[in-house]
Formats: sequence, structure tokens, C-alpha cells
Amino acid sequence: MITIIYGLLSGQKTPFIMRNRGGILALVVILLSVSAYYLVRTFKANSIRKDAEAAAMTADGNVDTQVKQRYLDSLWKEPVFLGMTTLEDLTKQELGLGLDLQGGMHVILEVSPNDIIKSLASGSRDPRVTQAITAAAERAVTSSDHFVDLFSEEFKKLAPNTKLARIFSNSSNRGELSLNSSDTEVANYLKGEVDGAFDRAFNIIQTRVDKFGVANPNLQKLPGTNRIQVELPGIDNPQRVRKLLSGAAKLEFVEVYEPNEIGPSLDAFSSYLNQQDLEARLDKVEDLADAKEASADTTSGADDLAAQLAGTDSAADTADSLLSNSNSMSNLFINTGNGLAVRVKDTVRVNELLNRSAVKQLFPADLSFVYDVKPFTNTTNNEELVSLYFVKDLGNAPLEGDVITNARQDYDPTSGRPDVSMQMNATGSRKWRDLTAANVGQRVAIVLDGFVYSAPNVNQEITGGNSSISGNFTLEEASDLANVLKAGKLPAPTNIIEEAVVGASVGSSAVKAGVISSLVGLLSVLIFVLIYYNKAGWIANVALIVNLVLLLGVMASFGATLTLPGIAGMVLSVGMSVDANVLIYERVKEELNEGKPFGTAVRNGFKFAMPSIIDSNVTTLITGIILFIFGTGLVLGFATTLLIGIFTSLFCAIFISRLIFEHYIKKGKTISFFTNWSERLFKDTNINFVDNRKKFYMVSAAIIIAGAISIGIKGFGLGVDFKGGRTYVAKFENTVATEDVRKAMEDAGFTAEVKTFGGFDQVKITTAYQIENTDPNVELQIQEQINGIVANIDGNAGEVVSSSKVGPTIANDTIWSSLKAIFYSLILTFIYIYIRFRSVAFSFGAVVAVFHDVLVILGIFSIFNGILPFSLDVDQAFVGAVLTLMGYSMNDTVVVFDRVREYLNDKRKANESIAQVINNALNSTLSRTAVTGIATLLVLLILLIFGGETIRGFIFAMFLGVIVGTYSSLYIAAPIVVDAMQRQLTKEKEEGLKAAGNAAKA
Repeated sequence: MITIIYGLLSGQKTPFIMRNRGGILALVVILLSVSAYYLVRTFKANSIRKDAEAAAMTADGNVDTQVKQRYLDSLWKEPVFLGMTTLEDLTKQELGLGLDLQGGMHVILEVSPNDIIKSLASGSRDPRVTQAITAAAERAVTSSDHFVDLFSEEFKKLAPNTKLARIFSNSSNRGELSLNSSDTEVANYLKGEVDGAFDRAFNIIQTRVDKFGVANPNLQKLPGTNRIQVELPGIDNPQRVRKLLSGAAKLEFVEVYEPNEIGPSLDAFSSYLNQQDLEARLDKVEDLADAKEASADTTSGADDLAAQLAGTDSAADTADSLLSNSNSMSNLFINTGNGLAVRVKDTVRVNELLNRSAVKQLFPADLSFVYDVKPFTNTTNNEELVSLYFVKDLGNAPLEGDVITNARQDYDPTSGRPDVSMQMNATGSRKWRDLTAANVGQRVAIVLDGFVYSAPNVNQEITGGNSSISGNFTLEEASDLANVLKAGKLPAPTNIIEEAVVGASVGSSAVKAGVISSLVGLLSVLIFVLIYYNKAGWIANVALIVNLVLLLGVMASFGATLTLPGIAGMVLSVGMSVDANVLIYERVKEELNEGKPFGTAVRNGFKFAMPSIIDSNVTTLITGIILFIFGTGLVLGFATTLLIGIFTSLFCAIFISRLIFEHYIKKGKTISFFTNWSERLFKDTNINFVDNRKKFYMVSAAIIIAGAISIGIKGFGLGVDFKGGRTYVAKFENTVATEDVRKAMEDAGFTAEVKTFGGFDQVKITTAYQIENTDPNVELQIQEQINGIVANIDGNAGEVVSSSKVGPTIANDTIWSSLKAIFYSLILTFIYIYIRFRSVAFSFGAVVAVFHDVLVILGIFSIFNGILPFSLDVDQAFVGAVLTLMGYSMNDTVVVFDRVREYLNDKRKANESIAQVINNALNSTLSRTAVTGIATLLVLLILLIFGGETIRGFIFAMFLGVIVGTYSSLYIAAPIVVDAMQRQLTKEKEEGLKAAGNAAKA
């Protein structure tokens, strides 16, 4: 596209725009109209949501989310825009707000391949299968290979003479595998099952989310992984989401053992517990006797009597302690009249006992211990209890959830409480009839994902396949359960390996920060351009404003989501789009200074600026594509906006500006490109960049060495993206000391890193506690613990306003994807520059300059980490900033290289040395370098001040990057080209002299 534009603009004697002015003007009007249309759609959708919030506002000023959702649901299929567009259609193509701008939850799920392999090998009792799966899971954390390949390798290590077919070939896959199948065939079959399970899991989760009632949910498969990214804007109940997304929905209808049916087993279990208590008492008595004897040896007289009395008291205390911690049946289990229950606080101890092999042998082989899904309160002493059931054939149930054809939230006609009604297919109806007929007067438990949801007594045989699950459900719980059952069972459990929760208040603050930074940044650029270019600045500003409208319109038409980094990318793209105008304007000024007519100067300016515009935009485009491919979250939002901004800014700088100039040329008018202040600025500059290059090499080397020393001694502040863990942002009523928060965390058993975040009343807490535990309930427990800790820090009340989690697997993947992104960006840029300039010297100079920039930024982040009042963590956002500054540095360098190439090809300067040519090129582009740098720094400075804490470290890295990139293009890249070309000329002269000498001898 860019090359086509170049050919159209510069390859014709009569400019393309002059010959097709009407068509281009029509194209501009159409693009602006389409953009305005989609933006109006977005405004309309947001207006309806505000009306829904107003209708759902309660007397205390809060929004009733259920009322709000009902309001939106009532308009979902109704025409609300131009008499034909429904609210559903509006939300599919609108510029939505990301989680960081309205609050919500971001989750990355991983479909567990090891559980799929276990299920496929369920018929095998070979313990080496489990060992190989465990070893493969450990390797998967640091390997990008397919899990099946890792498993196959590990199994071969353990069983080199055993074929995989003996493990996985069975009657269910007879058409695909046999005992004679090769290991490769079995591995391919397993890969197909694993990948197929991932696809089925995605579809099931998508169905669950669609029924969840969230506006604009975003689900996508992450390419090359078995992971699913889910974004749910506006969610205020994270635990509900975790349960919805990670529950496998394995539904089983099983018979229940009544206590009287297993009376002998319970008696044996009671005897076992009493024996354990007796042994514990005897051991304790022996310990006390030993202690008493030791005490008697060191005491006498009155002291001896005191010691004996103390020993008696101690023994009594110990007896009471043993009684309170007794494992006896009466102490651990409570008879509720409808079965047994366990205190919630005792469940860990009970689980440990029930999982002992000696205990399992006391009960029937088909018996399993299963808890009720919800605890209840004992009205006698307000203790929390949870019912314990003894169920038959769990895992091999006579009836499972695959027979469910429909499920819906309903109400129990007896109690009026919410329940779930289910309908079964013909097979399920028959099995349900047989199961209920065989258990009249007995209980049948309905077990979902290992918890009993209901265990009703069967009064009579149930026919027709209709039944219900009743329990102590809230309306939301019953609705979610119905949705999960209707969506179907996941083929394998899904683990949440990354999540982020952003509170609505944080999102509101982010919107305010984003809007302020955008407006102030845009205004500062517009004013600067006017001051520097006079009336020509108005044309550039019109192009910039049109660019902004087109950028927002294109994003809205794609249904893109606007995030805080996206706003940063948008404002930055506006700042960087000044570059194309600057390149054109500087060439026009040069033509005017040579005395050429206004029309000729403008047309030549556009023509001669095109090579630099093409090269600078392509190098930025390469960086944007790499960011888009490898980035997620913050980086991806930035990359999306940056990529769209490259094309819209290019279109506006070339076509919009040119149309306005041609209009003035046609009317015989001229436009001033100077102000009194800027006319002499950078004119006839003659700075000797090249001759002083060794001094700047030494300055750069000193900075890089200082950074390397700091990295070696101090290291980096690694973000949670790179090391894994949980992060919580807590806001307090008053200023809080990070040391006080850290001590409170330590007192509660957490090892945590605490940093000031944003202001002195806000901190970021990072901890790796229980990070490998994938149980959704763990998240709630830790969240409650953190909430309890920050609720009161020495009388200073606080609350958690956002949280995130990154598992060790995804942290490792982030590191590798970041390194790949940097590597590919360098390689592609090196290749492009070599193709454009046909010289390794230019490619080498550009890449060395980029390496220089990255090393300097890394060093600065290490040196100043913990010193500056905002976070300088090296995380994925930092990598995005590094890649962006690489693109900017390359952009700057390429513009200089274009002028160097032009000067080298100019016969008038043939007698000048390479150093003189490059020095002249640097001075001639100094105005462009300064103007673009100042405009970009203005935007970044505004974002740094007003953009919010979320992107402050990211913007700081880019702010430094622009300064360092500008410096390196002038003092590193171009001088290296000088050295490389001079070495090449010296080598060619030596080879020429050698060849001449050989010819003379001959």
C-alpha cells in the first residue's frame, strides 16, 4: 500500500492528486462519513447504558446490576438506532471500553492436557503413566513442545520396551488404534484428542459466557497454545466467574449409603480413631514423664514441690488439649438427624484422615466421601457445618450429565426457593426411572464436580426424564448452575493461569486520566505545530484532527476495545504522525529557500519526502506487527491502536494535506511555513557530529557499563508477568508506609513485595504465595486474607481496588515471547534496511544503535528502580515500550540514512569525504529530528503526568527511549556507518593496490 502511494504521488509528471482531485475528495468524505456513523453508534450504545444505570439506581446511590441487565435485555432485540438497528447490533460494532476503563475481569484459562491423557489411559494400571504425566507437566512449564510429545519422551525413559498402544488402545478407539499401532500413530491420536478437547472446551466456555449476561464479552483462542482468553467488562463478582469458567460440569446421579447401611464400617472407623487417640495420649504421657524427671533432677525442697504442682497443672492442661483435638467420632462428626456433618474448620483434618489407606480399607470399595456444596450454620452455637455424604460408584455413576437436554432456573413449588429444572433424553429418562425405582425410600445424590448439590429422598419412581436440583441456592447460583448444565461438560478441567480484576472505581479514574491526557496531549501538539510552521501549521493540524476521527472510526467499525494503553497509543500516533508532515514541510522549506515558486516547492517537497516517509513508516509498521503478534493485554491494546494509526496518519499527511495545498495553488495563493521565531532556527547549522564520535562512544560506553554493574549487583524489579505471582493494588484513606504494609503481610504469613503505586496513599502488593494452586476457592481465600490485612494498617483503613494473577507457566511463556519479539523485530528491520540501502554498513549501524538504546534503557531502569516515585518493573509493558522505542529509534535513523543516501548519490558532493557527506546529512535533517522529537516528547510528558499509574512506567520507558533514540541516531548510528564505510574503502584500496602489484609482477 505504501509503495503504491509512493508510485502514485511521485512517479507521474502530472501529480496523481491533481488528476484525481474529485475522486480523492469523495474518498475522504466517504471515510469521514463512515467513521462518524460508527462513532455515533458508539455514542448511542453508551447513552442506552447510562439510561439503564439511571433506571437501576437505588435509593442509596448504588446500581442494582440485575435491574440494569433486565433493562438492557428488554432492548436487546429492539430497534434503537435509525429505526432498524438493535442494541445487539450496536454492541457488535462499537468502540467499547476495556477492563481498565470500566472495571471487570480478565482471565486466561489453560485446558489441562495431563487430565485428558489420564482419562484416555484410565484403563491402564501402569504407575509409569502417572509418573510420565507428572514429569511432562513439570517440563511443560519451560518448554514450548506439545504436551503429548513431552509425555511420550518421559514414558519412553521409564518404559523403553513398552509400546504406547498397550496403554491407550481399547474398545472405544478400536477404529483408530490397535495393539499394533506405532508410537507415532498413538501420539498423533493423542494430539488429536487433546486439540479436539481444547476446541470443545472453547465452545462450551463460549456458551457459558454468552448466557452469563455480560455486555461485550471477549473470548479468543491464544494461537499456538491450549489457552483461552476471556474478558468480561463490568464484572463485580470474580469468584462467580472463576466457578463458572473452571468448573468441569461433571454431573453424576449416584446412590447414597445411609449410616445404618455401613454401621460396621463406622464402628471400625471409630475404633481406629480411638486407637489413634490412645497412642497419642501414651506418647504425650511419656514425654511429660521424661520432662518431669528432668525437672526433678534440678530442683529440691520447696522448689521441688512447686515443680510438681506445676507439672500437675501442665498435665491437666495437656489432657484438656488432647480432648479438644481428639480424633474421636463424637468430636469430629456431628449427627444432624439427616446424616453426618463436619465443622468447616475441621475439614482439613477430616480429609487427611479419610484419605489414609488404612481408613479406606474399612469402608466398601465403591464408597466415596463427598461434601455438600454449601455449608450451613448450626443454630445452637453458630458454628459453620458442612454435610458429609457416603456415595456409591462416584466416577462410574449409573447416570451422568450427558443425558441432559435442557436445564433452566426455576422455583421449588414447596419452599419457593430457586432450583434447577432438568429434562433428559430417552436414554437418560429410562436410566433415571430405573435408578429412582430401585431407591424408593432412599436418597440419590446429585453430584457436580465432586460436590453434592442435592440429595433428596426418592418417594416414588420418576418417569418422563424431568427432575430438579434443589438446595440452598441464591437466584444467581441457580441460574449459573442451569447455564453450566445446559452448556455441557468440559472435556477436561480448565485452570486459571492468569487473571486480573479491576474495580469500577479504578476504571472511572482511568477514564478521567485517559481523557485528560488525550486532550492535553493533542492540544499541546497542535499549538506547537502552529507556533513552528505558522499558517502551514493549520493544514497539518486539520490533517491531525481528521486522522484522529478516522482512527476512532476504524476502531469502532472493527468493534475494537479502547484501553488505557490504547489511548496512549492513539495520542502517541497523533504525535508521531506529525513526523510525516514535518518531513514534507522541511523539504518544502528547502525548495522555497532555493527560490523556487510556491507550487513547485510544494510538489517537490511531497516528492522528495516520500522515500523517508515510506521507510520510517515501514520500520514502525514492523515493530507494530511484532507487538501485535506477541503482545497481550496492555501491549496488544497499544499495538492495535498504533497499527491503525500508522495507516490513518499516513493517509491524512499525504492526501488531506496535499488536497488543501493544491486548493491554494490553484487559486494562486501562497502559505507561510515560517514564523519570526522559527525562520532562522536550525538554518545553516554546522555541528560536527562525526569528528566527535569517539567522545560519544565513550559516553555511551560509560552509561552501559554503569547499567551493567547495577544489573549485576541490584538486578531488576521484575514484574509479575515475568516471575509469576499475585498482585493487589490497595488504596488507603491516608498516607501509608510500604514497610508497615510489608510487616503486616509478614505477620499474616505472606512473603510480599510492597511498593508505592501512584500516590503515597496507594501501594502495589506482589506475592507468590500459593501461586501454583489452581483451586478457584484458593483465590477467594487469599483475596479475603489480603482484604483483612489492608482493612486496617495501624488505624489507616484501606481496600483492594484491583488484583491480578500470573501463573509460573505463563510467566515463563511471557519471557520467551518477549525475547522472540525483540529478536524478530531486529532481524526484520535489519533485512528491510539492507534491502532499501543495499549496504551492510547501514543495517549494521541501525542495529547497533538499537542495541545501544535497549542497553541504556535497561541500565537506567536498574539504576533508578526503587528511587523514583513510580514503579520501574521490567514486565511485558516494559517490553512493549522497548519495542516501540526500537521502532522510533529506527524511524529516526532511517530518515537520516535516506538523506545520507541522497547526498552520496549526488554528484555535486562527489569530492567530499564520507564523513563530510554524513555530517552534512545530519545537519540538514536536524530540524526534522528536533521538531518530531519535541512533538513526541510533549505527548509523552503529558501522558507521564496525567496518564495514570497503570501506564506510567511504560510511558517513562518510552520518554527515555525518544531521548536516547534521537541521541543514538545522531551520535551512534551515523558515525558507525562512517567507520564501516571507511573500513570498506580502505579494504578496497588495499585490494586494488595488491591487484595492481600482482599485475605489475606478471
